[in-house]
Amino acid sequence: MGTAPITKNRESNIARGKTPIEKNIIVIDENNIKHNSTYLRRAKGLVKNGRARWVDDKTICLTELCSASCPPLDINITEDLFVNKNIDNIKEKMTAFLLENANPSIKRRIKNEILHNLTAEEAKNYQEQILQEPLIQKIAAIQKENGWIENGIIRHFDMPEGAIKYLAEKAVDKNTPVLRRAMDAYSEYCFNKHTVPGYDEFKYPCTGYNLHRCACIARAGYNDNDEVDISPQIQLSFDSFRRVLEIDSVFDILHLEKIRGKIERHVFNDYEKWPCRHHLDILAHTNSWKNEENIRTVAESVKEMMRTDNPKLVSYVPNGQSGTGCWGGLFPAQGLTVMGAGIYPSPIVTPDIQNGYYHFQLIEWVAKCGIVKYVPALREIVNEIADSIDDGGVCRLPMVAEDVFKSWNQFAGLQLEVDWRSKTRRDCDVTFRALLIIHYASI
Repeated sequence: MGTAPITKNRESNIARGKTPIEKNIIVIDENNIKHNSTYLRRAKGLVKNGRARWVDDKTICLTELCSASCPPLDINITEDLFVNKNIDNIKEKMTAFLLENANPSIKRRIKNEILHNLTAEEAKNYQEQILQEPLIQKIAAIQKENGWIENGIIRHFDMPEGAIKYLAEKAVDKNTPVLRRAMDAYSEYCFNKHTVPGYDEFKYPCTGYNLHRCACIARAGYNDNDEVDISPQIQLSFDSFRRVLEIDSVFDILHLEKIRGKIERHVFNDYEKWPCRHHLDILAHTNSWKNEENIRTVAESVKEMMRTDNPKLVSYVPNGQSGTGCWGGLFPAQGLTVMGAGIYPSPIVTPDIQNGYYHFQLIEWVAKCGIVKYVPALREIVNEIADSIDDGGVCRLPMVAEDVFKSWNQFAGLQLEVDWRSKTRRDCDVTFRALLIIHYASI
């Protein structure tokens, strides 16, 4: 079959871009104890907020108030994630409800991801049941000879992203022909026909079919054991979040450009980095990047983007590149939220946010990244979800958007039950996502 497309262009892509800014500011406290180094921007912020003072141009000294909770650059956890809750009991009730009422995909994932007690015989039986479901049968029926899935007959599956993500979320084994052939076809098609100048995810933040493809690969688990090498995109995803902490303002990495000779707008400098939904998706579904320092870096980046103290930056979403929109939903400079009022590519604070819903997909991703316990706003939301679980183990959140669950595309897709005509099936889908969030947030 030859070398996978992602491997063929690894050499050229991995070396691109600018050298990442290092944590080159030394941090000490008033007892002359050395702590973790930090970025210049972070050091300026600590001094500005009265938490530190300059010793010289390369060193800051923490104030007594700050040094009492050292290291200051880490996000300290002062209390349990779930306050005054028997979270194990809540999870047991949710699990019992789902194992009794949910479909085979949900049962298999609970046993595999949460209980870790899935037997080989159970896996085989669940897989047989999953592959017999009508929608999966329809997807297999419209799959072309070359493995491509693209047909407008089935709603939400007229592009491969939706179908591949659906099959993966349904716990279809990654070596099952329908999923394996779809992934092979998707990767070859995108590389040969759509990886064109101007759509390079390393040169232009959040653009390119290859970034979409890598998110699908991560979701389907094809990066495990280096089956498909997406390590450059995993590193790019992490670096994109880290970049938020390395600069004073997003405008430092933008420039004005005229579009079609008329409209002037800010676009990213070439080979700059900025996080988007696909980067978060990739990090949520991979583990190679995860260590305590990296997780806390992503958490601080998310905290920075969730700020709302600068009206000019709140909900300001930069343009990915000249002459195009942003395919993957770039995150805003400020006003990042996991609440929403519709399927917006970029998750931003909107005027009707008070009537919004809990964006379960984004909340699940940040939980899988391990950052919830370090971000107060996320901690609060996850606690609200835990508070919504009734005595029967069912999630009773009032604000759940059906389009985010039912629309399987690059921006949405959570429904695993066959339909929501039955209230129980709806409860199973919502409760399963709530269980995943609570489980991964507490790890």
